[in-house]
Amino acid sequence: MTEIEMIQLVAEELNLKALQVKNTIELLDTGNTVPFIARYRKEVTGSLDENQIRAIQDRMQYLRALEARKETILKSIEEQGKLTPELKEKILKATKLQEVEDLYLPYKPKKRTRATVAREKGLEPLAEIILKQEVTEGSAEEIAVKFVNEEKEVRTVQEALQGAMDIVAEVISDDAEVRKQIREATFKTGLLESAVKNAEERTPYEMYYDYSEPVNSIPPHRILAINRGETEGVLKVSVEVDSQKMIGLIEALYVKNERSIFIDYLRQAIADSFTRLIFPSIQREVRSALTEKADEHAIAVFAENLRNLLLQPPVRGKMIMGIDPGFRTGCKVAVIDQTGKYLEGATIYPHPPQERYLEAKSIVRALVNKYQVDIIAIGNGTASRETEMMVAELIREMKDERKVEYIIVNEAGASVYSASKVAQQEFPDLEAAMRGNISIARRLLDPLAELVKIDPKHIGVGLYQHDVNQKRLAEALQQVVESAVNMVGVNVNTASASLLKYVSGLTSRTANSIVKYRDEHGPFRNREEIKKVDGIGEVAYQQAAGFLRIPDGDNPLDNTSIHPESYEATRKLLEKFKVDDIHQGGKLLRLKIKQEKVDIPALLEELGIGEPTFNDILDNLEKPGLDPRDELPKPIFKSDVLKMEDLREGMILKGTVRNVVDFGAFVDIGVKQDGLVHVSRMAKKFVKNPYELLSVGDVIEVKVVSIDLERGRIGLSMVLDE
Repeated sequence: MTEIEMIQLVAEELNLKALQVKNTIELLDTGNTVPFIARYRKEVTGSLDENQIRAIQDRMQYLRALEARKETILKSIEEQGKLTPELKEKILKATKLQEVEDLYLPYKPKKRTRATVAREKGLEPLAEIILKQEVTEGSAEEIAVKFVNEEKEVRTVQEALQGAMDIVAEVISDDAEVRKQIREATFKTGLLESAVKNAEERTPYEMYYDYSEPVNSIPPHRILAINRGETEGVLKVSVEVDSQKMIGLIEALYVKNERSIFIDYLRQAIADSFTRLIFPSIQREVRSALTEKADEHAIAVFAENLRNLLLQPPVRGKMIMGIDPGFRTGCKVAVIDQTGKYLEGATIYPHPPQERYLEAKSIVRALVNKYQVDIIAIGNGTASRETEMMVAELIREMKDERKVEYIIVNEAGASVYSASKVAQQEFPDLEAAMRGNISIARRLLDPLAELVKIDPKHIGVGLYQHDVNQKRLAEALQQVVESAVNMVGVNVNTASASLLKYVSGLTSRTANSIVKYRDEHGPFRNREEIKKVDGIGEVAYQQAAGFLRIPDGDNPLDNTSIHPESYEATRKLLEKFKVDDIHQGGKLLRLKIKQEKVDIPALLEELGIGEPTFNDILDNLEKPGLDPRDELPKPIFKSDVLKMEDLREGMILKGTVRNVVDFGAFVDIGVKQDGLVHVSRMAKKFVKNPYELLSVGDVIEVKVVSIDLERGRIGLSMVLDE
């Protein structure tokens, strides 16, 4: 397949124009990043978004790898002197790697098999006689006896026939058409079955102790659960099919003459080929394909949940206290200011075994008053509930002094951060235990800036994230963080190296160079100055500049996502319509363009830009420095605690979505245990995919429909009037 044919195929598959795919591939091949292409090359791509660009990238990578594999295989078969024009054409026409590997199977160097041993014994001609089915007179034994040879260790007629059948079985197993049909039939009619190894054992996998579900409809979370049960040694798992029907499919391809004297031996070879060679291999393929599909789904869920977590709106202009709760080791307290700067910390012991409750409350109260704390962020780990009750009591006692609210914050990964190199560099004088509380407070202040410091897989908003392909997971999550960081943009004068390294065109090394330059020379005054940083050449600058913001610099455009390459066009536009104030520019320009009935195509030609860039310039002038996260619903702050015992069926409450999974969503309604909105209770109509309705961080109204105090379970519904 030529590059042009690949582009055409990708365009058809993704429902795009071939030119869009061609241009996008050229941009990617010349080192442009996905965020840069999506934001600043809309005219070239036809305004493709990041997902479409990544889909093109992934598919082209696959097709290029496929072509490279075809070349290797063709060369190998040619060197063996077995490449026919028909075989070459079949290989070149194949659009899937599996097809190519099936066609290569007969020519692939093999380990010593029963068939290779039989060939060494000179039994291939007998195998060919069995396959041709031309002999209809006499008996099979009369012909087979000619192949008995003591020297070659073929001692009996039966040994000769068995060896020939071994060769036939391998020939059938190596037939690409046979494998294709058996594979398709297995995916269509096969069942994934699981059984328990030890029936006496109580495990979380009891529903799978005697379980069966069609291969073509089993949902991803069940595949992953069964796989985990197998890995832990609890379950035996297999793919089951109707063997007779499968053997019938092969017979339809191979049995040509029922009158052949070798018909019974051919049928035996077919059955043996299916049972011993073909099906074990197809079963592995099917299991692997199911796992891959389930992995991709779980990774997509994790990625979507992570994206929503990263894009939680920041809490601006507030003094925040972070509390990392604990029993024996105490609760670690930290206060940060509106910029995230650490002010003071303490360790309190309100819970068992120390139970210095009044002293703990007094320390928190003193810090709240000293720093005029507005919000207390409490980690959701061990002792979170008990700490929440103490904080709620303190807030009630202080209601006449000042308004303080609290919120429970997901602390997943805080302990990983506190022991990390990044945390050591940020707070070299603090013990690891005193860093997690700062992270909890900062997660409220600016979730994106804080969470990028932690390996995404430790943030913990996924389904079976530790069971899936870790390399693929890491790649997907890296893309999500990159996408989120570039969507929001980064203040180059305050961002950490952990945040900067995700900016388009930057690396860990250049991110550290920016921080070093900033420390030595003070804040950047304009984007142009970024070129002076060690390691930032023209290409890196081009890819990064538009995503780096300078809020109080020399040029107001540096606090927008307008790329420096469009500054000249922006200035011309402002001058043409006599607009001086950039902060009012967007609204004024739109108004003047409308009033003066401007010929837009002529204006674009004069400015030397396309319509997408023109619209982006107007949007940025209308809302310079806009943070897209500010448009999202704000987190819910509380001043009092709700206990599970306080809940009543029918209560309507506001809650925050903490996790979205295949079967529903877990919602924090302010009690210790998150409630579950089952997918069947998300709407009056049937909901197939919870991810289409809800995202992590969404604030929703729910009705309590069931309370199980003993098991700590709360059932919720989004249908409030049922």
